[in-house]
Amino acid sequence: MSDNDNSEEVRTDGTGIVPPDDETPTWSERKARKQGLARLTYEYFERSRREDQDLRQQSSYVERDVLAFPTWPHEMIRNLALTSFFVGMIIFLSAALPPHIGPPADSSSTPAIILPDWYLYWSFGLLKLGPLNPDISLLGGQKLMADRTYGVLANLVVVGFVAIVPFLNKGSARRPVEQPFWSAVGVSGVVFAFTVAALSVKNLIPMDSHLIFDLTFLLPVLAAFLSYAVLRTMREGYMFNLNRRYYRLRPPK
Repeated sequence: MSDNDNSEEVRTDGTGIVPPDDETPTWSERKARKQGLARLTYEYFERSRREDQDLRQQSSYVERDVLAFPTWPHEMIRNLALTSFFVGMIIFLSAALPPHIGPPADSSSTPAIILPDWYLYWSFGLLKLGPLNPDISLLGGQKLMADRTYGVLANLVVVGFVAIVPFLNKGSARRPVEQPFWSAVGVSGVVFAFTVAALSVKNLIPMDSHLIFDLTFLLPVLAAFLSYAVLRTMREGYMFNLNRRYYRLRPPK
């Protein structure tokens, strides 16, 4: 291998592309070199990795919840790289697979099937919970509210529950295995969003409507129990490894 090839080789010991800390160029100096975003991103990622390694070696302990990097330039460069990637993918897909533009809407005729956008199927499915609207005997077997009003109330209850969950779970856990119960609640909510969305388009699904209605509430419960059981069995081994790593970095007093 020639000397030129060796000079272009990427090294991570402070003598390659990434200079030592005391020789790190400023942002203006980097712009003056007119290097690409890929090289600039690599330099910042490598610098972050080296700072993390030095901090772990020099400190007597490391708090998992405190260790981080500055927003500028580390986090901004990383987010810029990720944003550029996804924007490029969107532009590529829009150019390679342009969406089909259908005929203009006819205001004089009503479509046979009226559906909202796909991301609102869950809300549309909550409007079809009429079978759960109870008949009150004191009112002569009539319902206290119309099915449509009952569906709107169900939307408010579900959205309110989703909004209040972060305030109920005040733990510092970052991984599902650390809190199996709240992880199971999250899994059940995701599954319920899919099942109630399927309920909203039950006319398009080749399945008995009563079975779809029962599965709408049965599958989230089963998913919650299954996820809780799996995470519960994983928790003991995971917490043992986590504590062993934690006390190696922070000796108990």
